[in-house]
Amino acid sequence: MSMSSDTHAGRAGKRTGLMLAFPSSLIVFVIIMIPILLMFRYSFNYHDPINIMREGFTLENYIKFFNDSYYRGVFLDTLMVAATCTALALVMGFPVAYFLAKTQTRYKSLLIILLVFPLMVGNVVRAAGWMVVLGHAGAANALFQWLGLINEPIKLLYTPLAVVIGTTAVVLPYMILTLQSVLEGVDFAVEEAAQNLGANVLTTFWRILLPIAAPGVAAGTMLVFILCMNAYATPVLLGGSGITMMAPSVYGQIAKASNWAFGSSMALILVVATMVMALGANWLIHRRYVKTMAS
Repeated sequence: MSMSSDTHAGRAGKRTGLMLAFPSSLIVFVIIMIPILLMFRYSFNYHDPINIMREGFTLENYIKFFNDSYYRGVFLDTLMVAATCTALALVMGFPVAYFLAKTQTRYKSLLIILLVFPLMVGNVVRAAGWMVVLGHAGAANALFQWLGLINEPIKLLYTPLAVVIGTTAVVLPYMILTLQSVLEGVDFAVEEAAQNLGANVLTTFWRILLPIAAPGVAAGTMLVFILCMNAYATPVLLGGSGITMMAPSVYGQIAKASNWAFGSSMALILVVATMVMALGANWLIHRRYVKTMAS
């Protein structure tokens, strides 16, 4: 009797959960999926200089993208910047997340607030700050000259380097917060146990801590990579004509060139490529995690 009532209660709980999740899922579907489906349909239309778009079914927009070396270069530049920024955010964010998860200082809440504070400032404002730092007469060039590393200012702004620096600064808090949430649940006694068994610090990190933190690494990597692939304000303000990425190119095709069909195909390529690569990286990390835990 008790088991059947527990089963009934479990089923009722699942139904309640589904009912509660349905409204939010419907909103997400309407806000995200319907525009993507419309974009998918538009991508097969013909470009019409007078009416913007003419309905039809053609692959010429996709053929144009993959046959044009300029657009292939834009896609590869976007992929390179996104991968570089994701790797930098992971390398720089993991030690900070580890410190925040392990520390017992009473200032921990203040440190987290300081970490979250940049997220309250828009990307445009932060990019403007980096423009001041990286400009011809900016703080970076002044520091390099003071240290004697250069004799005259070098070009830092409107370069791929500036885009990488600015984008990494934008996504770094997301990576740290995602990793910290996972590391908070780690029993750090396993580190001491591994070191007592003869493992050095590097081995302990690579064989013990990193596999345990793999779910956080996967989540943070996926989130940051998606943000980097779709960055707009930072590449425009810091990259200028030095580098062009996919999101500004999509905007240019739709808002400036009024080529909605080709802009939609570019946007769809960006969405699909981002999701495939992010999910692929997530699968590889989880595969390593499962293999390590099994051994």
